[in-house]
Amino acid sequence: MEFRIERSALTEAVAWAARVLPVRSPVPVLGGLLLDTEGEGGRLRISGLDYEASARIDVDADVVRPGRVLVMGRRLLDICKVLPEGPVECAVEGSRFTVAGDGARFGLSVLPLDDYPALPALPRVRGAVDAELFGSAVADVAVAAGRDDTLPALTGIRLGLDGDTMTLAATDRYRFAVRTLPWKATAPGESADVIVSARRLTEIARSLGRSGQVSVALDAGSAGFEHAGMRTTVRLLEGRLPRHEKLFAMADPAVAVVDRARLTEAVKRVSVVADGDSPVQMTFSRADASVLLRAGYEDDVASQRLPAVLEGPEELTVAFNPGYLADALASFTDPSLRLLLLGAGQRAMITDGTGTDAHRHLLMSVKPQLV
Repeated sequence: MEFRIERSALTEAVAWAARVLPVRSPVPVLGGLLLDTEGEGGRLRISGLDYEASARIDVDADVVRPGRVLVMGRRLLDICKVLPEGPVECAVEGSRFTVAGDGARFGLSVLPLDDYPALPALPRVRGAVDAELFGSAVADVAVAAGRDDTLPALTGIRLGLDGDTMTLAATDRYRFAVRTLPWKATAPGESADVIVSARRLTEIARSLGRSGQVSVALDAGSAGFEHAGMRTTVRLLEGRLPRHEKLFAMADPAVAVVDRARLTEAVKRVSVVADGDSPVQMTFSRADASVLLRAGYEDDVASQRLPAVLEGPEELTVAFNPGYLADALASFTDPSLRLLLLGAGQRAMITDGTGTDAHRHLLMSVKPQLV
């Protein structure tokens, strides 16, 4: 095996495939990356896998001698990062894989190919979605996913397919984020309802790029995503997330409209004195067309008043966990936000200023405390 490739292209490809490698594994070959130049068209294919996910990427290379080799992935990545810029020559010499460029030369021991498991096949492709839209939607809902591994389903993102609509949702029982976006199904009536690890799906969405279409593939046990020569699969989580439809139904809520950027900064500002999970209190006034944010206790307090429009009662006070509130606000990009409020200690919904249902974030209000 022998090939030549630009250092930057090799580094990016190795880094992309190495994302799925386990940090520690009782099976040494699972720490390896498979480099394959036996395909057609002078391409280098790099692939890696662990028990939960796999990654494969194809890049252009000048193939001198086709072949396959398995080497320790993280060590190869470390080498790529310190290589001089410019063309790199790679070859298998006996039991060693060599990497050389601009006078620098490295050698890596070769792992046994016979012990390396086959890469999982891509499940059946169900359709395609805009890469940029998909990436932003995953980031918006991932903030609400749980972190408790004893409740694995809550650490995932629900991926629902229904006709020409994709739904992404996540909850940790204290908050619930939902994004809907258009997608192109390969066949009429395509539907699915699965849970994908939020951590894995976030990594995948970030790595696939921000242009073009991402192919989405699903079967009973795994999800696959393919885009611009990159292909990755991930094992599905068992269980189901709670359905959000009834939870999101709010009868006659008070509606407050506020500037997103100013509210985000104000929450960040007053939270400085909020010890632990002590709440940020928000008092909306219809007469003053304002909202007063307050946090802290006794002498350690902070407050800020902002313009806000309130529809419904003359005044309404709610309070939220400052971290949860900050995460929710950061997931929106519209200039203004609508807050649908039922009252203290009850559900509250945040949507964009247009009032569409494409992006919704539900929070539980806590009981306000004296500040």
